[in-house]
Amino acid sequence: MREIQINVNGDVRTVQADGAMPLLWVLRDLLGMTGTKYGCGVGMCGACTIHLEGQAVRSCQVPVSTLRNRKIVTIEGLGKSGTHSLQAAWIELQVPQCGYCQSGQLMTATALLAKNPSPDTQTIDAAMRGNLCRCGTYDRIRKGIQQVIENKGTR
Repeated sequence: MREIQINVNGDVRTVQADGAMPLLWVLRDLLGMTGTKYGCGVGMCGACTIHLEGQAVRSCQVPVSTLRNRKIVTIEGLGKSGTHSLQAAWIELQVPQCGYCQSGQLMTATALLAKNPSPDTQTIDAAMRGNLCRCGTYDRIRKGIQQVIENKGTR
């Protein structure tokens, strides 16, 4: 165990952890930030997606020792009280069914739109392909992303 400082949602936080501990468990167990979900633990489902230096990554695959001076954004840092345009679209369109995968879906969609503010349907589908939804809300997820694209600048 060692003291490790990480920058989460703009705040520098200090944790006592083994350097090999995955960021997912640091967020959930040590920092109490339970918005990032555990799905598969092997980086295949997308439920644990966060932003690392603006890139969507699977937090279950990132050892905390690799995070010094790197910026992490979780679903809790995306928008306060659902104020991010994607969160608002998700609410308006009632995208989630059970909701378990949705923080990962939102984080992946946000990273996509930051890189490409006007992706076509095929690009959206390709970017979101790695995020699994057991309830099958893929069409509503796509519509939520498309709504944000169409309303860009009006929110």
